[in-house]
Amino acid sequence: SSDLRLLPGFDIDIVETHHVRKLDAPSGTAKSLAEAVGRGLRKPLDSSRIHAIRAGDVVGDHEVVFSGAGERVTIAHRATSRDLFALGALRMARWLAGQAPGMHTADEWFTDFARGGN
Repeated sequence: SSDLRLLPGFDIDIVETHHVRKLDAPSGTAKSLAEAVGRGLRKPLDSSRIHAIRAGDVVGDHEVVFSGAGERVTIAHRATSRDLFALGALRMARWLAGQAPGMHTADEWFTDFARGGN
């Protein structure tokens, strides 16, 4: 499991930007990122460290920012087209078609995908 104690003294923030019409703030993705950071910290990330921006026609930007003395490390994902979401759904549907009947999770799909599967 992840252990973010390797970055002692770093502040960790989640910054997400979506179009001005998006109603939820923060987004579900930002909340999921905060939960993942919390698992790495072995304590919940304070909700004040999640920053939601609603502006223009931004499809979806998510960043995890690690800020320390004299340095900043950023992990970012920027969706520039909504087509991305349809392509992801199709990729997962192809994966599901090859699975045994029953309940499956996105985590299972991602594990297979990360290992070079569909």
